[in-house]
Amino acid sequence: MTKTESSSESHLSGVALWRRIADAIRLDIVGGKRQPGDRLPGETELAERFSANRHTVRRALAALQAEGVIRTEQGRGSFVDQARRVSYRIGKRTRFSENLAGQAATISRDMLSSRLENATTSVAAALGLRAGTKVTRLETLSSADNRPMSRASIWLSYAAFPDFATRFAENPSITATLASYGIADYARASTRISARHADADETATLKLAPGAILLVSEAVDTDLAGKPLLYALSRFPADLMELVV
Repeated sequence: MTKTESSSESHLSGVALWRRIADAIRLDIVGGKRQPGDRLPGETELAERFSANRHTVRRALAALQAEGVIRTEQGRGSFVDQARRVSYRIGKRTRFSENLAGQAATISRDMLSSRLENATTSVAAALGLRAGTKVTRLETLSSADNRPMSRASIWLSYAAFPDFATRFAENPSITATLASYGIADYARASTRISARHADADETATLKLAPGAILLVSEAVDTDLAGKPLLYALSRFPADLMELVV
């Protein structure tokens, strides 16, 4: 690797060059420029396109292969994989299990941890509380066909739901746990969607390759009268899920 490329790997836009190459190839696939089964350009052509050496290109391709985005056939090259992405619909009624019904044989949600904490300014604003108010925070992992599909952080008012974590642990369903408090139904008030690289914890929990891209959903759910119930940050592997609004 040349000195110039090494500098680019470490400092350009704060993202390693191999990650930027992998991201660009992902965008070609997601944007429809390359279809399942299409052969990717060779290492030499990709190296010229990104002003990189072949070692860096190989690292990007290896990451994409580990994520299931592409497959490599010895002597033939790399091809866009046939992997199907799951559609997750976001609307007034957004439920993980209902969204994936018919797209997966098994659907599950597990609570990774729970704790009490003081609401930050953003959490308090979302829940209509004062900053510093006690809130319950849940960390959950949702899977489809035993494949991790969503890592979520969920906040609720502790005063309104003092033993939410205990009830949720017994039956890991947000809908069922809210129903145990007499809330028969609830609605999505707002959703903001962004994208970023997974951090180390998300990479390990969601079983992703380094440099994987996440779709991030920042959402507020309310009761049918419009009172905030929960605030959630959900992270989905971009190569496995598509968010449909």
